[in-house]
Amino acid sequence: MTHPQIISVPDLPTANPTYNHAVRLGDTIYVSGQIGIDPKTGQLVGGGQLAEYRQALVNLRTILQAAGTSLQRVVKTTIYMTDVAELTELNKIYAEFFPKSPPAKTGVEVNRLAIGAKIEIEAIAAAL
Repeated sequence: MTHPQIISVPDLPTANPTYNHAVRLGDTIYVSGQIGIDPKTGQLVGGGQLAEYRQALVNLRTILQAAGTSLQRVVKTTIYMTDVAELTELNKIYAEFFPKSPPAKTGVEVNRLAIGAKIEIEAIAAAL
């Protein structure tokens, strides 16, 4: 039986120390929800939901690279947002990161997210 392998990115802070950046089990990588934390400051980026969304996707890419895979191997994302009214603009940013054959995606509007974040993205990816 395959045991879970913890994937951690030391230079990427977590908003909460009770989880890992990602876990690999077999050929699947499960990435914990990422918010728009700037790795240099450890704080949410300024600029609102769209800026946080872009940073969360950058953080997601960083974690996947640390796991030895890439955004092109993502098969599913779940996006939690505090303002669904910006969905059209969010989709434009998403398309920059997933320009060809985007993964399955679920978007959910929520009331609040941890530390006042406006966006959170989790993903499932295939390992290389």
